[in-house]
Amino acid sequence: PKEAKKKGIQGKVNVQLIVDVDGSLINFKIINGIGGGCDEETLRVLSKAEKWIPGKVKGKPVKCNLKLPFIFRLE
Repeated sequence: PKEAKKKGIQGKVNVQLIVDVDGSLINFKIINGIGGGCDEETLRVLSKAEKWIPGKVKGKPVKCNLKLPFIFRLE
C-alpha cells in the first residue's frame, strides 16, 4: 500500500478466517496488524479470493477455522 511504502512500514499481518462448507472465505478478523493500509489490503485480497476446497469430516464438508500470515516487504 502507498501509505506503508511512504512510512516504511513492513511486517506480518495475521488474519483469522473461516472456510465455509461451500468453500467461500468468511468472517475475517485481523489478529495482529501493522497499519499503513496493510491490514485493509489483506482484507481486500481475501474478500476477492476464489472459493477454496472445504475441510471434510467423514466425507462431508465442514467449516474450518484458519490463521494465515500475510507478509509485506519493501524492496
